[in-house]
Amino acid sequence: MHQPDRVTLREVAPRDGLQNEPPVPTADKIRLIDALSRTGLSRIEAVSFVSPKAVPQMADAAEVWTAVEKHPGIRYSALAPNRRGVERALDAGFTAVEVVVSASETHNKANVGRSVADSLAELPDICDLARERLAAVEVIIATSFGCPFEGDIAPAQVARIVEAAQDAGAARVAFGDTTGMGTPRRVTDLLDAVQAGAGADLPMLMHFHDTRGTALANLLTALDRGVTEFDASVGGIGGCPFAPGASGNVATEEVVHMLHDMGVETGVDLDALIRTAELAQEIVGRPLESGVLRAGPRTSLSPQP
Repeated sequence: MHQPDRVTLREVAPRDGLQNEPPVPTADKIRLIDALSRTGLSRIEAVSFVSPKAVPQMADAAEVWTAVEKHPGIRYSALAPNRRGVERALDAGFTAVEVVVSASETHNKANVGRSVADSLAELPDICDLARERLAAVEVIIATSFGCPFEGDIAPAQVARIVEAAQDAGAARVAFGDTTGMGTPRRVTDLLDAVQAGAGADLPMLMHFHDTRGTALANLLTALDRGVTEFDASVGGIGGCPFAPGASGNVATEEVVHMLHDMGVETGVDLDALIRTAELAQEIVGRPLESGVLRAGPRTSLSPQP
């Protein structure tokens, strides 16, 4: 398939990244989002409206959203696990909401406290509510490439959730590699199943973790299949607090660095992104694993001996 000239990245560090860290001060969350908004990114996942008891790292979501700079041209979104969370996101002023459903029964119960069927049954009501409020719903399908509790997930199982999302009125779907179990082969198998199903026309996004070092290979495989929307997290921070071993989103600066060298545009300023990764490293208070953050871009030269 012809390589696309441009991809769209959604930055998920403020939500997916920080939810897996010890609670970060509200002011630092605001600083991070504002810095990301100045890098050229066109989509940022800012906060999530979840139970403060379950995820105390996101307890200040409304306060953060009120205080951040809202840049024209950036699509800010919030994640919610259920209708109540969606209502809170809409009340806060979001027009793009993500609802997460797992392909794995065990992970869905650990993550949102109910069965997959119960999550899907609520989707039509959520989509109707969002439509009334002039907002769009994206369904994120967690554990799309494997579950740390159940093992492999059949691609047909994921495709059925895509069809349910389309029937409910969702505007798009995303496929989450929640614990980095994806490989290029499994990306191909999933896309074969989804693109052959009834939900094939929904816009789709891929969310890869680099837990086992396969994120960039998975991204290239999806790119070759025509996928042009991806999640990434500055510095590579992030993971799921309800899935063992769910470390390491793919680092945004590593994705941008690779794609720009391939001639694929992202609209993102790599130097500004690296500076923001340095800020994220300062905020979380530990070295981050991003190779581009550590070594700089490939054009960085050392003094001659």
